[in-house]
Amino acid sequence: MAVTGNVVGGRGGASPLLALRGVGKTFSNGVTALRDVDLVIDEGDFLSLLGPSGCGKSTALRIIAGLSTPSAGTLDWRGGTFDGSGIGFVFQEPTLLPWASVFDNVWLPLRLRGVSRAQAAPAVMAMLSKVHLDGFADAVPRELSGGMKMRVSIARALVTKPRVLLMDEPFAALDEITRFRLNDDLLGLWQEERFTAVFVTHSVFESVFLSNRIVFMAARPGRVFEEMAIGAAYPRDGSFRTSSTYAALCRQASEMLSAAMQGSVRDDGN
Repeated sequence: MAVTGNVVGGRGGASPLLALRGVGKTFSNGVTALRDVDLVIDEGDFLSLLGPSGCGKSTALRIIAGLSTPSAGTLDWRGGTFDGSGIGFVFQEPTLLPWASVFDNVWLPLRLRGVSRAQAAPAVMAMLSKVHLDGFADAVPRELSGGMKMRVSIARALVTKPRVLLMDEPFAALDEITRFRLNDDLLGLWQEERFTAVFVTHSVFESVFLSNRIVFMAARPGRVFEEMAIGAAYPRDGSFRTSSTYAALCRQASEMLSAAMQGSVRDDGN
């Protein structure tokens, strides 16, 4: 991965953390997932990537995480090199170890860093409390609901106190009530833990509720199509979901998403 020097040029006085400059990704089968992606992520952002299937949202996330290498362009971290140790990743599926307890699943990234079980216990138990899993440390994944499994996955990603949390459609398979609760809890964790979040979703409603910025992506090839600032104040809760402000922002985001999707169709020649 190409990593260059300090990021410059945040928006509105924000402190930029990471810039993707001309990033492209072409796979060995010839499919171009991303082309000429330019994107600045600021310190403390809750940024959602929103777009149709095949627009490269997950590919961009994996490149930021260091799980994939760009074919073109650079990742420009503030301060120069960034080795990935400050990144937490939550995947579409919880990806828990089925034979391990909730405690041991959350302990895993610390264990890989050489932290003993006893040394890790305070941090693990504190994080389980923050994701509302007090009393479930000894449970195994098959004893948990889908929402609880995702809470374990979030706790595991945050137990190392990452600088950046990357989330790839983590709530897509959950029912609406569980999804709302996890959205609420995630915003609480973001405000408390003060990490930068990059969140991939197909949901206009979820992206507006969570984000201070939404980046709309068009497909074929994947690229940044438009950006929208969400100026609503935090904290946000159920009253925000039922407000006229939220409804207006969702309409605006839906229009931008529709334009991005039409751009994808035009570029595909249809």
